Amino acid sequence: MSSTQKIAQHDYSTDVLIIGGGIAGITAAFEALDANLRVILVDAEPETEFGGQANQAFGGMLLINTPEQRKNGISDSPELLYRDWCVAAQFGEQDVWGKRWAYEYAYHCKSEIYDWLQHRGIRFFPAVQWVERGNHGDGNSRPRYHIAWGCGRGIVQTLIQQLRTHKNAAKLSLLFEHRVESLTLAKNGVTGCVGLNAEENQFRVQAMSTVVCSGGINGNLEQVRAHWADIYGRFPENILSGVSPAADGSVHHAVSEIGGQVINLGYMWNYAAGIAHPQPQFPHHGLSLIPPRSALWFNAHGERIGPMPMVTGFDTHDLCKRTGQQPGQYTWQVMNWRIAAKELAISGTDENPHFRDKKILKVIWQTLRGNHRLVQWLTDECPDVVMADTLEQLIEKMQALEPRIAINGEQLAADIKHYDNQINAGPSFWNDDQLRRIQQLRQWRSDRLRTCKFQKIMDPKAGPLIAIRERIISRKSMGGIQTNLQAQVLDAKGSAIPGLFAAGEAAGFGGGGISGIRSLEGTFLSNCIFNARRAIQAITHISEQSNALERNGSSL
Repeated sequence: MSSTQKIAQHDYSTDVLIIGGGIAGITAAFEALDANLRVILVDAEPETEFGGQANQAFGGMLLINTPEQRKNGISDSPELLYRDWCVAAQFGEQDVWGKRWAYEYAYHCKSEIYDWLQHRGIRFFPAVQWVERGNHGDGNSRPRYHIAWGCGRGIVQTLIQQLRTHKNAAKLSLLFEHRVESLTLAKNGVTGCVGLNAEENQFRVQAMSTVVCSGGINGNLEQVRAHWADIYGRFPENILSGVSPAADGSVHHAVSEIGGQVINLGYMWNYAAGIAHPQPQFPHHGLSLIPPRSALWFNAHGERIGPMPMVTGFDTHDLCKRTGQQPGQYTWQVMNWRIAAKELAISGTDENPHFRDKKILKVIWQTLRGNHRLVQWLTDECPDVVMADTLEQLIEKMQALEPRIAINGEQLAADIKHYDNQINAGPSFWNDDQLRRIQQLRQWRSDRLRTCKFQKIMDPKAGPLIAIRERIISRKSMGGIQTNLQAQVLDAKGSAIPGLFAAGEAAGFGGGGISGIRSLEGTFLSNCIFNARRAIQAITHISEQSNALERNGSSL
């Protein structure tokens, strides 16, 4: 531990204490080393988990005015992004700082996120995706979703490698399996933390500045229950978790204990198409599907959900609201093999090995030919997926999987027949909003490659038939510790608590809720970088001001 001053066996002193080893904490450490500051980073997880949830993330980021946007012929602007952001967010009176962070993001994401990553060798897939368009044009009005080559794991592992080989690496200490229990507060502000190490011995860190980068609450389903918003219906007992239980919100409590404001914990970014993980690593472990657009979405009784059909890619928040209000709080998606192979995907690093391993030719081949391996794996291994040669057999398997609620097979068959007949009638007679949306999706080249050309469900050449039982999966906290634009934690009066900063998901990705009630998607990993950089810039500025005052005082 030569890189920090050791006061006693488990007492440490440093310039900057960073709580949390996810992408926000790693970025903060990087920036602090660049500023020639001593750093201690503590994380409750073992070293094998260094990088946190980003290791499992798909790696998408919402960015504008990038070379990728220009090469795809996309004309965009900060003004347009900020307008879209505010429309989607529906900011409330308590979201003053979240809205200010959103403005800063719109105007500075290219220089402070994209360029920063480019400088560190991180590249993006050349095709820009168009997600979260909004059900009524109240989302992204331009394609902005950039997928990092190597996915989330590629980003954080690249940064970790560069962190370990940084020219000031001797100033960095990494303390894994060190769980923070409380923050220490003196008259002049926060001075560090107290916690327990892997041997259950107490440790203390004394620091000039403390940055909380500990993630959100959504790995703790009891916390999710406690803050569940009734717009999603009652809390679903069948909820899945796509987040490690380590994201438990315990440091939020420590911040509250010393007077920091924690707000908007009912703002969550969950997903409606969760399925049970075939190889779960913790209780209720689920996977988040990127569900097919050409599949039909049914309720538990086998009735097509409507009158406005559920279609992914437009409004994730609304899909969750509608799923939470359904009988049994789950849905069925019915499709055939051709639809599944062409359109079905799973959000995550290991679920997208060609993106993870930067195999562009394989990505192109898979896009053109379909991901048959993934579909086979799900039909073989996932308990929420059933497959059959006939609709009657499929309904029997669906009913066996969920015997508590009777499925009206005649209604399900009639809804599928009506939809297929709409396709047979031709575009001039389409009067189905799902077909209209597919028609719109296929106007954008990236979506056209990933969306079937008006595929009928009962096409005998496209079978067998597949049904997937889907439920809400807990993912991200969009509320959190309230911060100003310097990432300083604010108290009940709106004043900054000296020495205390927060970044990333712990801070609601900025201000205690940068996205309001609805994200434009891709605003999570990117904001971890944005917040963390701003925090260290503020710490450096405050330190320089303090040193200048001391010098001036000495000269007097």
